[in-house]
Amino acid sequence: MLGTDHQSYREGGKKALVTGASGFIGSHLVDHLLSKGWRVIGVDRRSPTSDPIARLNLMDAVGNPLFHFLHADIAEPSLRGFLDVGVVFHLAAATGVRSSWDANFTGYMHDNIAATHHLVQECERAGVPRLVLASSSSVYGTAALPSKEDGQVRPMSPYGVSKLAAEQLALAYAARGAGSTSTVALRFFTVYGPRQRPDMAIHRMLNAVHTGKPMRLYGDGRQRRNFTFVDDVIEAIVQSALTQQAGQAVNIAGPASVTMRTVLDIVEEVTGKPVPIFADTARCGDPEATEADSSLAREVLGYSPCIGLADGIGRQWQWTLDTHKAPAIGSIA
Repeated sequence: MLGTDHQSYREGGKKALVTGASGFIGSHLVDHLLSKGWRVIGVDRRSPTSDPIARLNLMDAVGNPLFHFLHADIAEPSLRGFLDVGVVFHLAAATGVRSSWDANFTGYMHDNIAATHHLVQECERAGVPRLVLASSSSVYGTAALPSKEDGQVRPMSPYGVSKLAAEQLALAYAARGAGSTSTVALRFFTVYGPRQRPDMAIHRMLNAVHTGKPMRLYGDGRQRRNFTFVDDVIEAIVQSALTQQAGQAVNIAGPASVTMRTVLDIVEEVTGKPVPIFADTARCGDPEATEADSSLAREVLGYSPCIGLADGIGRQWQWTLDTHKAPAIGSIA
């Protein structure tokens, strides 16, 4: 349970720090908080003044008097002066399974483990009441389905290992009892929507339709994923800051687990064109299926995803048409 500082924050002190603010989920969270009148400090190594992704993602936030952008690495001491907030939303991370193998893991250790450790320590030092940390369904790996928070975790990739380490670090600090920061870790299941990273499946499908250039379909298309629309994720993140629940991981997932072939069919229905594909072998580290048990999220957060896959893909397709010219999709989305 949380103390009086958190209660005061809930009743009016709505000031937050968002790490990874220039990213896919982080920028959506920034926009949502600003729309609700929060004061927001956004932290990222990618600056909207020099990086086209950051500029696109934060175009509505930059210039808002409630928003302050801090161009920094969260592992740096400079973060210390910006933690006079009620909640820290920790979304910054090295992402992706394929690039986490071999020598690339050094970056994952820094971004996902060492930086998280530094952030947790700084939150405790500053007396931040609440930390909401983004974890991943990748921590489950080959564990039995549907994945439940108190079940086994068997990450299949260095990325999954790093995300599990990050969440367990934060929860370990929170469990000591000596610190002032309560923590909840949210295990996201395959988030999609406008601003999605170019390496993710639905972005690649829509890009293939838009450009006519085939996308690589890894495996036979029977792999299943629990796709989750970004607006539903944002609602869960914000509610996690306001609830008394703490000291555990919570699954955040979409309405159902579906095959990649089903997603290809939905994209064709939404766009009116088949997705050109190039068949390739399955990627090492990708589980055959992800499926969440969402009962804990319903119980403690009142979470119920509202956006079905066809609706969500339709919104992402419209964003693609509105925002991009075909030659630029892969480089600035």
